[in-house]
Amino acid sequence: MQTSSTPFRLGLTGGIGSGKSTVGQMLVDAGAALIDADAISRSVTAPGGSALSAIAQAFGLDFITTEGALDRDRMRTLVFSDASAKQRLEAIIHPLVSLATKAQAQAATTAGHKLLVFDVPLLVESGRWRAQLDGVLVVDCETDTQIKRVMARNGLSQGAVEGIIHAQATRSQRVQAADWVIFNDALSLDDLRAHVHQIMRDLSCKV
Repeated sequence: MQTSSTPFRLGLTGGIGSGKSTVGQMLVDAGAALIDADAISRSVTAPGGSALSAIAQAFGLDFITTEGALDRDRMRTLVFSDASAKQRLEAIIHPLVSLATKAQAQAATTAGHKLLVFDVPLLVESGRWRAQLDGVLVVDCETDTQIKRVMARNGLSQGAVEGIIHAQATRSQRVQAADWVIFNDALSLDDLRAHVHQIMRDLSCKV
């Protein structure tokens, strides 16, 4: 938990297509330090990443691309259909992500940041993050809006997007875990930024 000598640790989460990443960048622009758990996870499974050797041993070389990265499409298909495969993958990746997250948080603290934002797409699902945070900000929107945004952004089919959404926590589960909620369904960027700045003002009395 936070003390007078430590920064406020804010968890940032939201369903796919909610606009969470946009809110994260707005928080950075307002002076926060962002620790992106998803980006760290991608880095450890990118070419040369620290998780690749263990993944190859656990799942086989078929799950490593010719470029030397995790074959995300193949792995996504597997873990959606095999819960044990998901658990094995997480057992490899989570400790590496945790180490890198702690290192980045320490560096930001040493640099004098008073607000650390932990961007964690599956914060609610993981069950381990809440105790490490001083507050949680959820970016929310209607499910239809999520589907339209992700189909336009990623070129995925509606069925593929719905599958991703169903694998995540429900909107109500995320909102119940939140200290702050931004409903980002039909907001302009200026309106969204205004909500972010209001939360920063709320936090100013805590940091």
